Amino acid sequence: MRGALLLTWIAALLAPVMARAQAEPAVTVSTKIDDAAVTVYRAPNRGGGPINPNWPQGFAFITETRTVTLPAGTSVLRFEGVAEGLLPETAVVSGLPDGVIEKNRDARLLSPAGLVDAYLKRSVTLRRTNRATGKVVEQEAVIQAGPNGGVILQNAAGGFEALACSGLPERMLYRRVPKDLSAKPTLSVLVDSKAARTVTVQLLYLAEGFDWAANYVADRGSDGRTLGLTGWITVANGGVTSFPGAQLNVIAGRLNKVYSPPLPRSTPGPLLLKCWPMDITSTHPLWQLPPIIEIEQNFGLNEAEDVVVTASRIDRREMMRSLPAPAPMVVLPPPPPPPAEDLGDLKFYRVPFRVDVSAKGQKQVALLAKDKVAVEQLYSGTLYQNSAPQPLMMRLRVQNRESDGLGLALPAGSAAVFETIGGQRLLVGEAAIGDKAKDERVDYDVGQSPAVQFRALVQDRDAKGEFQTWNVTLTNARPFDAEVEILIPFTIDPAPEGWERRGSSWVWRVRVPATDSVVQSFRQKLKGG
Repeated sequence: MRGALLLTWIAALLAPVMARAQAEPAVTVSTKIDDAAVTVYRAPNRGGGPINPNWPQGFAFITETRTVTLPAGTSVLRFEGVAEGLLPETAVVSGLPDGVIEKNRDARLLSPAGLVDAYLKRSVTLRRTNRATGKVVEQEAVIQAGPNGGVILQNAAGGFEALACSGLPERMLYRRVPKDLSAKPTLSVLVDSKAARTVTVQLLYLAEGFDWAANYVADRGSDGRTLGLTGWITVANGGVTSFPGAQLNVIAGRLNKVYSPPLPRSTPGPLLLKCWPMDITSTHPLWQLPPIIEIEQNFGLNEAEDVVVTASRIDRREMMRSLPAPAPMVVLPPPPPPPAEDLGDLKFYRVPFRVDVSAKGQKQVALLAKDKVAVEQLYSGTLYQNSAPQPLMMRLRVQNRESDGLGLALPAGSAAVFETIGGQRLLVGEAAIGDKAKDERVDYDVGQSPAVQFRALVQDRDAKGEFQTWNVTLTNARPFDAEVEILIPFTIDPAPEGWERRGSSWVWRVRVPATDSVVQSFRQKLKGG
């Protein structure tokens, strides 16, 4: 008897605790980002190619500041509107007084396909409208398959049919939106708070689907010895989440990033409706009708002949002529960001103004603007055996030094080179450059020049096979002297004096007079000789 009373007493004491344990935790939804910082890293393996417009292959480190109100006890805090490519294992939430119990990336988004996927094997209401009478008929049905490849429904009579194949206007009605579907990408965390409170938290995470690239425009001065160099940063956001008024930063350099498994799709793909007609078209003539396309017509002022004001007709063209001419608009580029900062062996660029990092969009901001950068024009090539004359590459060389008008860390990118001829600004060529540090040489290989060529032939080889002699001819058809630089990728014997050494190669530099040629011989030491 005493044992039974004791068990009853213990059960009464534990009942509230067990009820709280079995009850679902409260849900707090955070939808507003008070402040955001987006730091974008380039795609590690993209090289100098374009940004992938469908899904950029770089990533971003995102810092969000939010204000949330937490109830006392255990609750689920949902951060709606995070980046679509969020990597949940990298998410860190700071500012919660009593910490985080667990975190989850809610991958499924609210969409027609998402609703069908969430309601598989569940009941929905199928509503059809008779075109002739306007009568609406509703019936219960269970979704048996979908959303890809068509939606199969089982009606109350046990029959099966495909959605949108009856020839009548129809739609499915859902009782409620499933809890695990969200209209925006969401990160949820399970938190515990000792008391109800309003706190400011920071959410930090890495997200895929971002990228950036540098683009330069180089204008050659009339003297041919200087460049006007401007640079732009193009930032791409391939996700569905925008970050308005964000602090934007970019990281230059090649970053080693380990493989991350692919993220689960935010939605199960588009909702595809297919029909499998089992009857003749005379029974269901609407099967072959073309789809109805709604066209929205906009009638602007340009299509109107007049404007009626107080019952008077006024000639719009005459009214426009009477208005004063608007002042010309001068659009100035934004100021370039401050110089790059060191981040390990990478370079960190801050954009000095707030930027809207829009969803599914790209943004360009200024990187640099230099008026007079010293430049040298060369013609370059690499020595190899060929009996026919070959054009040399026209190269513009800049020394990235402050004394030469530059002296900045330059991210990898492409440069468009322009020159003004007869008052017209024309494109000379485009060149790709890698990441360049301060005081490093920068070469813009613009294009091959048929006016400056070289020809290389092997004249003879000694009997022992230890040496062979090269004969190189440089020709310049231009009316000006040409500075030529030839890379010789082998050992020269004897070693030349005063030449530049690059690794295991030699650089032969010579000035070729206008409409003239230069001939030079080299003795190559063969391997094993």
